[in-house]
Amino acid sequence: MSNFWSGYIIVLTLIMLGLTLWLMFATRKGQRPEETEETLGHSFDGIEEYDNPLPRWWFMLFLATIVFSVIYLILYPGLGKFPGVLGWTQVGQYEEEVADAREQFAPIFANYADMTVEQVAQDQDALRIGQRLYAINCSVCHGSDARGAYGFPNLTDNEWIWGGTPDQIRTTLNQGRQAAMPAWLAIIGDDGVRSTAAYVREMAGLETDGVDTTLGAQVFNTNCVACHGPEGKGNALIGSPNLTDDVWLYGSSMLQIQQTLRYGRNGNMPSQAHLGEDKIHMLTAYVYSLSQGDNEAEQ
Repeated sequence: MSNFWSGYIIVLTLIMLGLTLWLMFATRKGQRPEETEETLGHSFDGIEEYDNPLPRWWFMLFLATIVFSVIYLILYPGLGKFPGVLGWTQVGQYEEEVADAREQFAPIFANYADMTVEQVAQDQDALRIGQRLYAINCSVCHGSDARGAYGFPNLTDNEWIWGGTPDQIRTTLNQGRQAAMPAWLAIIGDDGVRSTAAYVREMAGLETDGVDTTLGAQVFNTNCVACHGPEGKGNALIGSPNLTDDVWLYGSSMLQIQQTLRYGRNGNMPSQAHLGEDKIHMLTAYVYSLSQGDNEAEQ
């Protein structure tokens, strides 16, 4: 915040507090100290307002709020760039709470630090911890049941775009993943897109909707084998999916595959390294356990 805007906020805030205080006393001086039967001379639906002063306790309550505001603005930030005499900040409060939490839970995570992912995945107490970490950090994309959605992988099966070993899962969590399916429309044209989509469906054992796949096979062998391989089984090293199974991240219909070929896909798995190695270890074990068929903590 610049000095100008800081000064603007300080001056405006103090002026408003001063005007509020003046308004309270100025209007109170003009009020009668005793109750009266006189009205203000207007009515609404037959209801008339007496010309009586504000009750003293009510006035004192308003006054107390102003005093509280002044004390608060002296102690805590609120007046532009003035930090307050206590030096409190949101960042400092957050870091303090995080430090307290780490100190409290560090012994729990330490119990599992020397265990392998496979061993942690067999511990039901550890899986319950991992499940909570998953619910907070992963469920918004992969779903509360980890079965994914359109554009988000199912984590409960044995089909993995980037690999499903503990080390591969850990790498995914630590580093994140970025999809790199390019758009092909400008290169292969509409006919190439249609024929290649049919050829890809043919590789997966699906109907080609009567489309000739000859051109599609040529396009695939020229442009697609570098990532998906000559048999279309993909490559976990670069995150290219297997095109011969029944698992489709963006759908397997002719229209959906053509959409993928025309415009590409740019899915992004964000890094979770901010969680720290102890939580990544637990989360890796939980995600790994989801595809092993014995995760009771998931239920």
